[in-house]
Amino acid sequence: MENMLNVYLFGKKYQVPAGLTIMTAMEYAGYELVRGCGCRNGFCGACATIYRIKGQVELHGCLACQTEVEEGMYVATLPFFPLEKRIYNIEEIKPDQQIMMQLYPEIYACIGCNACTKACTQELNVMQYIAYAQRGEYEKCAEESFDCVMCGVCSSRCPAGISHPQVAMLARRLNGKYIAPECGHLSDRVGEINEGIYDAEIEQLMVKSVNNIQEIKDMYNNREIEK
Repeated sequence: MENMLNVYLFGKKYQVPAGLTIMTAMEYAGYELVRGCGCRNGFCGACATIYRIKGQVELHGCLACQTEVEEGMYVATLPFFPLEKRIYNIEEIKPDQQIMMQLYPEIYACIGCNACTKACTQELNVMQYIAYAQRGEYEKCAEESFDCVMCGVCSSRCPAGISHPQVAMLARRLNGKYIAPECGHLSDRVGEINEGIYDAEIEQLMVKSVNNIQEIKDMYNNREIEK
């Protein structure tokens, strides 16, 4: 085997081929990832990982599915980070600055260290969208945080204890509910579904057995896409 790398998974040394992602390297080493991660029948963002290269002091955050292994890489996954999710009814709150102050007051304790942005696995400007949230600029916050997969790495590095992904989720919900213009095309399609126009097509899909899974895939891949 050529181009083998030495990596340390959870403190144990393994030799794995170069070019593998951290996730596939773990599987090569014998770990079985059967659920949790988005590409393993779970949720995208669940493969949050922290690593350090031997001989270096910097700690890195990444997603194991998209980061290649390096020589001397020490890896530890972060499958869950305790984000604070506040309870609210989107029908009862309004997109004003007070609602963010009420639900996530810790964002105003931000010290501007930018550790969240440096740690982001999606290379988002996290500190910037938190600043938008502080000012009640929810449309900008929603746009800036749109690609967040809620892995929690940013929050794991935050000295103020901010749950950045949950703040961003609230901003996107407020934006979608109250600020963004209504999508007429979507409303029309929902109405058609409620009227039963697609019931026959749905029934045809429902009766297909697992033996016809390839047929279903072909139907999806060759479907007519509206312009």
